[in-house]
Amino acid sequence: MRFEYAPAPESRDVVDIKPSYGLFVNGEFTEGGGTPFKSVNPADETVLAEIACADEADVDRAVQAARKAFETWSALPGSERAKYLFRIARIVQERARELAVLESLDNGKPIRESRDVDLPLVAAHFFYYAGWADKLKHAGFGPDPRPLGVAGQIIPWNFPLLMLAWKIAPALACGNTVVLKPAETTPLTALAFAEICVQAGLPAGVVNIVTGAGATGAAVAGHADVNKVAFTGSTEVGRLIARSVAGTGKKLTLELGGKAANIVFEDAAIDQAVEGIVTGIFFNQGHVCCAGSRLLVQESIQEELLGALKRRLATLRLGDPLDKNTDIGAINSAEQLARIRTLADAGEQEGADRWSPSCPLPDKGFWFPPTLFTGVAQSHRIAREEIFGPVLSVLTFRTPAEAVEKANNTPYGLSAGVWTEKGSRILWLADKLRAGVVWANTFNRFDPASPFGGYKESGYGREGGRHGLEAYLDV
Repeated sequence: MRFEYAPAPESRDVVDIKPSYGLFVNGEFTEGGGTPFKSVNPADETVLAEIACADEADVDRAVQAARKAFETWSALPGSERAKYLFRIARIVQERARELAVLESLDNGKPIRESRDVDLPLVAAHFFYYAGWADKLKHAGFGPDPRPLGVAGQIIPWNFPLLMLAWKIAPALACGNTVVLKPAETTPLTALAFAEICVQAGLPAGVVNIVTGAGATGAAVAGHADVNKVAFTGSTEVGRLIARSVAGTGKKLTLELGGKAANIVFEDAAIDQAVEGIVTGIFFNQGHVCCAGSRLLVQESIQEELLGALKRRLATLRLGDPLDKNTDIGAINSAEQLARIRTLADAGEQEGADRWSPSCPLPDKGFWFPPTLFTGVAQSHRIAREEIFGPVLSVLTFRTPAEAVEKANNTPYGLSAGVWTEKGSRILWLADKLRAGVVWANTFNRFDPASPFGGYKESGYGREGGRHGLEAYLDV
């Protein structure tokens, strides 16, 4: 007997969205010189707010404010900087429900994920780096590590507030000041964070937030007085940024795309592996750079595993992101939905077999059902290109060596997953896989104390953990 779920919507009343938002520069909200744009709810295509757009002059104002604030912020004892970070973390916890609803409205992700994953991790990162602020000389980067100066940070739309925390928390802990540009389609939680900075009493100019599209991000990365650039996003844009900062002396970290292999061996616990596969690719509608978008399953259990996986996919609930029962929310934008459809159609055209559970889609908004492709060849586009959506490609292998060869046959190298009961096999594979993060009998697990980053076209540098401090220190 299958139980049906009654609707359980989270209230929108906990969020007060203003009709329009300005830039946050030098501790104040100001107008932007560019043409304002709309932030849209991807679940129903309604306009949430009008957002100011920063031009080059606005970015220059923000950088100048950050440079001036750097003189006093970097001179503070680490214990004093830590107090601000602790205060920000506590305010994030106090406003967690509001921020989770705002994130789901602006991004399209299910409220369960915003509430139970994103927001706890946001607070955890600020708590964690607050603890490091007065211990930098013990971090292993020399006896007197110094901040770099002004950090220009550009974040994506898939985890707007979490990516902000990943970048701002270590930068401030190390004594740097920040100019951050959120993604054009998801600016609202970054602007709410600006309010939190004011609420926490953070000195003016330490954090500046400039909204806009690609041109705004290019202005941030290209500004002559920015000492450090941190970017999370597509490999294509990462290449452009790398070229623009080459020879300038700026430090650069890039966290780019991925095409992770989730490898399941015949001795794996099938039910546990199925849950990990679902988490690996359908969490956040597949809008995850480290998503396990390639399932490598040992031939001897292919039929059993795929049967169990299809049964599990049939139970996923797609719909209103604010409904606490929802598993699959809305695709973030019409542009991203078009890309997902194009690549999924290419999978069929190249001969792979497409399957989705019975999944009625809402009439309005941007939606795509959880999709499974079997009969996939390594030459297929769906096995090589990052789809960034709820689409899983299934390949098979016979031996551990073949699994490693297929897993590494990608231009990316961000993450991988291994499912087996043999610890020796896990360690052997972790050594052979060319991936920055290897999960064992789990997937998409994050902790502020653990470094994250990739190889090859997935970028370079690490965020999180002690390693994440190095990117913001002159060492």
